[in-house]
Amino acid sequence: MERDKLGSRLGFLLLSAGCAIGIGNVWKFPYMVGQNGGGIFVLIYFIFLIALGVPIMAMEFAMGRASRKSPVKLYQQLEKQGDKWHIHGFFAFLGNIILMMFYTSVTGWILQYFVKMAKGDFATLNASGVSAEFSNMLSNPLTQIIFVALVCILGGIVCSFNIQKSLEKITKFMMIALLGIMVVLVINGLFLDGAKEGLKFYLVPSVSKIKEVGLFNVITGAMSQAFFTLSIGLGSMAIFGSYIDKSRSLLGEAVNVAVLDTFVAITAGLIIFPACFTYNNGVVNSGPPLIFETLPIIFNNMPLGRLWGSLFFVFLAFAAFSTIFAVFENIIACIMDLTNFSRRKSAVICAIGVFVLSIPCILGFNVWSGFAPFGSGSSILDLEDFIVSNLFLPIGSLIFVIFCTWKKGWGIDNFVKEANEGKGLKITKWMKVYMKYVLPIVLLVFIIISLVTFFVK
Repeated sequence: MERDKLGSRLGFLLLSAGCAIGIGNVWKFPYMVGQNGGGIFVLIYFIFLIALGVPIMAMEFAMGRASRKSPVKLYQQLEKQGDKWHIHGFFAFLGNIILMMFYTSVTGWILQYFVKMAKGDFATLNASGVSAEFSNMLSNPLTQIIFVALVCILGGIVCSFNIQKSLEKITKFMMIALLGIMVVLVINGLFLDGAKEGLKFYLVPSVSKIKEVGLFNVITGAMSQAFFTLSIGLGSMAIFGSYIDKSRSLLGEAVNVAVLDTFVAITAGLIIFPACFTYNNGVVNSGPPLIFETLPIIFNNMPLGRLWGSLFFVFLAFAAFSTIFAVFENIIACIMDLTNFSRRKSAVICAIGVFVLSIPCILGFNVWSGFAPFGSGSSILDLEDFIVSNLFLPIGSLIFVIFCTWKKGWGIDNFVKEANEGKGLKITKWMKVYMKYVLPIVLLVFIIISLVTFFVK
């Protein structure tokens, strides 16, 4: 079966960035910046992004481009005969599936809120009414199932056609529209009364905040955010590497994707903080409460709030769907490589399978709400998120690094030769030493710290 190819470098960059850019950029990054020292946190985050995220992303791109296979089959093309590295390919495949088991639900929530905002359902509600609206949505499994089905159908349809004609074109449109909507929302936010105070809280370095939180916690928080924001460790980037030619070196492409991802994350804060300091007394939550409770209240109080709120949820929907489409493509490519089924048949299997597997997450907020895997208040979504974020992503990244740099794997020279093909930023001798000896140790320490922090908190 002939390998699909992307039509342009821009398509590759936007698809890769779309996979990395998601709702975590919006509901986690701005809050962490504001609560962890402002501009100092951003600086530490960016250092870790370049030191950790970019090299691992370059490795995923290189493994995909050298093998021309999906994560479930790429090891077989690169490993030595008799080696067992390919076992990790099946775990990467499983990790993508588990990610979609809860990400589809959150994307469904965003679609529901876009509809509610556009209809003006929040206009007559006070703060407690808006909070109750979110609880009511979670308690209704049927409506959630309908919207998750819609998300899976759209994902299946978009990825069922030739990648150039469908996924690449649609993702280009969504990403360009997403960036355009963000610029409009930022301009609006900069003219709000609380803009100056909000931006000061967000970006001006705060030594007192760092003392309050603790420098170690700031550093580990920045490392965690830098690591998880790029969606590395599941082979999600490797699949796009398998669709590109050798005209550009891969370290430079990884830097470009990281810059795009960071731009969206930082810009999200430029939208949220001025609004919070204008209409919500500077109170900024993180996670679902920020998106589904705090922001609707803010838009209620804002002139033309229904318009700005609708635009915001369109932006959020594009961010969510860019990840949905990218991961669906990864799952479909794995199915095709395992079965030799056609793209359309594989897309149908993917859409149906992900929909069925998403139902436990939906029921975890209502019918199965008694199941609290991490204690009171936790849900099935928290369990699935933990499996992906704390296990599959970091451990998968460590395996990719070891495979690409050690002689018993692909080997550092083979990796660098592939990554340095084409024009652009090259991997130098000192980088090879860093990637082979320092990066695995840093990743191992990070995995231990994140697991200890999770269970001891």
